[in-house]
Amino acid sequence: MRLRALLDTDALGLRLLGGEDELDRTVRGVMTTDLRDPSRYLSGGELVLTGLAWRRDAADSEPFVRLLAQAGVAALAAGEAELGDIPDDLVVACARHRLPLFAVHESVAFATITEHVVRQVSGERAGDLAAVVDRHRRMMTSGPAGGGPDVVLDLLGSDLDLRAWVLSPTGRLIAGSKASGPALPAEACAQLAAEHLAATRTGRRGPHRVLLGGTTFSLFPIRSWGHRPAVAGGGRSPQGARDVRETVLSDWLLAVEADAGDWQDERLDLLQGVTQLIAVERDRRDAARTVRRRLAQEVLELVQTGAAPAEIAARLRVAAPVLLPGLGAAPHWQVVVARVEWDGGEVEGGPVAQSLLEEILVDPLATGPEPSDRIAVAHTGDEAIALVPLPAVATEHDGSESGIHADALLKSVADPLSAGLDDDGRVTLGVSAAVHSAEGLRGALEEARHARRVAAARPGRVCAAGHQELASHVLLLPFVPDDVRRAFTARLLDPLRDYDRRHRAELIPTLEAFLDCDGSWTRCATRLHLHVNTLRYRVGRIEQLTGRDLSRLEDKLDFFLALRMS
Repeated sequence: MRLRALLDTDALGLRLLGGEDELDRTVRGVMTTDLRDPSRYLSGGELVLTGLAWRRDAADSEPFVRLLAQAGVAALAAGEAELGDIPDDLVVACARHRLPLFAVHESVAFATITEHVVRQVSGERAGDLAAVVDRHRRMMTSGPAGGGPDVVLDLLGSDLDLRAWVLSPTGRLIAGSKASGPALPAEACAQLAAEHLAATRTGRRGPHRVLLGGTTFSLFPIRSWGHRPAVAGGGRSPQGARDVRETVLSDWLLAVEADAGDWQDERLDLLQGVTQLIAVERDRRDAARTVRRRLAQEVLELVQTGAAPAEIAARLRVAAPVLLPGLGAAPHWQVVVARVEWDGGEVEGGPVAQSLLEEILVDPLATGPEPSDRIAVAHTGDEAIALVPLPAVATEHDGSESGIHADALLKSVADPLSAGLDDDGRVTLGVSAAVHSAEGLRGALEEARHARRVAAARPGRVCAAGHQELASHVLLLPFVPDDVRRAFTARLLDPLRDYDRRHRAELIPTLEAFLDCDGSWTRCATRLHLHVNTLRYRVGRIEQLTGRDLSRLEDKLDFFLALRMS
């Protein structure tokens, strides 16, 4: 806003004392101070309000005004409540430094002037930003992207003083403005993503307000239509008919450090425009995945139809430069299989799982925003299959290779995805070992599928298993029929559970600890903080109730399996 506009507002009670030729200066902010030297807190363009408490005698005016002028302030407004008329020495000093000077009537509070200036400046900034965003949108839709989401977030920071970040549904940091300062901690990103997914599943309209660590965030959905899965028949359902479960696990979000509940409609509309602009960039990135998807689909079809290894190897040589440009040798590969299942079966799981894998496997070894997109994901039925290239690995199947590990993958996505799945969805993931040839790719696919079935046998909304677990007893558990599992566990554990309910004897926890300590009386008693005689009494009660002998390996193994299946 211009200084001239302040004089045109009667409610502000301002009277011009000098600087009539400078009234076209732009006011970018407002500051109230009575410090003798406030320059360290000034950035230029401010209207400075002062009650003159800093002035002890006439000699103080010159250095005070000189500091303001050097800081580039727009004007000085002095209150008449303290001294009555504004001192002549202040008027002379402002004239010498060409600094406009206003007198503020004693009936007008500085807060009134501050509120007016802030409201006017914010409105003008929003208008300027809207014009810039609109120009940027036209540029992006008609040609190459103009710097991606970071450019838009920088505009929010510089023009509206808003700290903002773009996050994936799993909490991966995609972009952040320079004004946002240090990147959000990973835990905060994951929690914001979880809150957003939970709110989305309730059907509430954004923005969603979240209090995190004493700071309020407003979460805006970034709804990108270009990447959304097609409905049956190859078309796209209208917006009103779209099931939120088709995209809730893949849509990005804009997290703004502010309470949008206090905003006017104009600012809310502006932020909605920002999300649409970021969505354009999202669609552009998704379009770049088309080639990788096609490569993955071709390799998958060759593997599943039993094609010759030489034919698969030739296709992999085509894929390697696309996924790892500049890599001289053919990479090693891992396979990740995912399945998304919703109660009722109305939503096709394959496309959802494909979009989800593309989000969570965006270079899982990289950290920070904008990691490279080097994965290829295909889907068949309700299952999505990812080919992940690895530049180098150690020996195969020895547990030492680099690459994706199921436990780390699960830890990074479990909490946010669980919120998005609510109580009617489930995600299961299986990870293969790394292979270095076409001959090994079919085995890696089967290995990943077996691992996913192991994960599916576990409780929880989000489960994952890796190839290391396929060498243990847990490989067998998913293939045991449910009725057999229930009968087996009931026969061994129900007598103990009933006894615990009646007597609070804690026989089940004692059994778990005893097996975990490999039958060591001393170590188990120490862990449970019991006397060894008390432990022997409990174990004897377990044996009496079940008719088993915990000194025998066979009975120990039966109890161990029953506990794992329960």
